[in-house]
This record gives sequence, structure tokens and C-alpha cells, in this order.
Amino acid sequence: MKHVLVALLRGINVGRAKRIAMADLRDLVESLGYREVRTLLNSGNVVFASASGEPRTAGLRIEKALSGRLGVSARVTILARAELAEVVADNPFGKIATNPSRYLVAFFPDPAAARKLVPLLKERWEPEAIEIGRRVAYVWCPESILESPLFEGIGRIAKDGVTTRNWATVTKLHALALGEPAA
Repeated sequence: MKHVLVALLRGINVGRAKRIAMADLRDLVESLGYREVRTLLNSGNVVFASASGEPRTAGLRIEKALSGRLGVSARVTILARAELAEVVADNPFGKIATNPSRYLVAFFPDPAAARKLVPLLKERWEPEAIEIGRRVAYVWCPESILESPLFEGIGRIAKDGVTTRNWATVTKLHALALGEPAA
């Protein structure tokens, strides 16, 4: 049976130190025995099929191969296709998040890590907003991400235990995971 998984590589192609050609990333993931490997733009996101469907194992294998073969250290968060579909379906800010580049989803390796952000729900962030899902946080920063007090608070709590993608990227990855073009 085929399991579709989505790998989110933290920090890849951000800055100069962790640049990887997407063709090299696809080759690396295929060399690990995964099939139907597709990358999205130059973003460090990979959709692939796995016979076992074990996300944790896939993430560790990809991390080890990145380090050993390409000399790049990066944390990898893996989601099953159904988990990504749940993230998209549960979108709490669909009516207010009018700019997909300022609407972020923070992905955590496990639900316990996402729950660390619960104290942020008690604070007032207007016009920004946050909602916490099973292993994600939805973050709306309508004015600026770089100058966002909310986004800074998330970084302070989560440190390097989170990777974020904007809503446009999330929906494109979802389309790829469903076998559709990423548009």
C-alpha cells in the first residue's frame, strides 16, 4: 500500500548556508527508496510515496542523508497526507486571512510541542491572531511577519522546534499530496 508523506525541511534555501538544489533533494529522497518524489518550487518541501508510511522513520532517514551526503544539517518534519488535509480543512482564519503570504502555519514534530504555545492564547494580539490545532498553530500576521510580536512570541517559546509555511505553500503542498498540480 502506498502512503503519501510530506517533508518540511527547516531552514533549507533560507540564507546562504543551507542552499540545496531541488533536483539534488529529489535525488536524495529517491535514493532512500521513496517514490513519486516531487518538490515544490525552491522551498525545501518534498512530497513522496512510502511503502511503510512511517513518518518519524522517514524524517530521521532524510535528516541523516542530508547531513551525510549533502553536508547540510536540517530538521525534517513529516506529515501524512491525511494530516495535511486536516490542517487545510481546519483553517480557522479563512474569512479574515486575506493575504496568504502573511498567514502562516507553524508545524511541530508532535502534538505536545504545539501545546507549549497555549499560554499565547491568553494574550491579546489584535490585529494578529493565533489558533492551535493538533500539531500546528495557525498564525495571522496582517501587518508584517518580521515585525510581528506574536510571531516573535512563538519563536521564543518554540525555539528551533517549529517550522512555518505560509498558507499559499500549505495549499500547494496539499494539492501535490493529492496528486494534483500545485497551481
